[in-house]
Amino acid sequence: MTAALGALLGLIIGSFLAVLTGRWPAGQAITGRSRCDACGVQLRALELVPVLSFLVLRGRCRHCGAAIDRRHPAIELAGAAVGAVLLWRYPLLPGLAAAIAGWWLLALIVLDAEHQWLPDALTLPLIPAGLALGEVIGFAPLADRALAALLGFGTLAALRAGYRWRTGREGMGGGDPKLMAGIGALLGWIPLPFILTGAALLGLGLAGLDRARGRAITATTALPLGALLAGMALILLMLGPDWGERLR
Repeated sequence: MTAALGALLGLIIGSFLAVLTGRWPAGQAITGRSRCDACGVQLRALELVPVLSFLVLRGRCRHCGAAIDRRHPAIELAGAAVGAVLLWRYPLLPGLAAAIAGWWLLALIVLDAEHQWLPDALTLPLIPAGLALGEVIGFAPLADRALAALLGFGTLAALRAGYRWRTGREGMGGGDPKLMAGIGALLGWIPLPFILTGAALLGLGLAGLDRARGRAITATTALPLGALLAGMALILLMLGPDWGERLR
């Protein structure tokens, strides 16, 4: 029952996140009634039911016939999966806290993957929110998570500064250390090395996949580190406080 509730909430939140991550980077208002991206017609309530409307309309606008961007149902389904897993994995109140954190991370994943952008308006509030939500979730004691926020920020900030000093160019965005601080505030310091290592391995895998597809990989090729960090944190959040035992 709680998993079904999480899925339903996730569909609704996912629908909002699809709008947020699509409009915000373009400088558009994230409030107001939804409109077709192609013809601008204001959409009715029955055309905005997450996933279902996309299926009924066969992926096309009812008014102009233009294809609806598939990112919308994809993000809605991702939101549903996050909500379902986390409310199934945890008791109700901790599950809701974990789901809020999970949807927050999902928004950052999409923004960084699509736009290589980790806005301060999401990364900085994640630090106090992570401390508060983490207290409900019970991943680690408050003192550990406060220390992890400092360690997470300091580690990536040092790596960023070191790379800039060594090469004379930026190798990491300014949002990544702030995101790592938020992740540490949420999960504590013990998962941080695993998250960094996992993100690095995922990045190497993505680079290898691009090379296999014939895309040139150079020293300046950009990878969405923030999305990889947030993705690893989301995986651990889904596994729960006993993630170490589950991965053995």
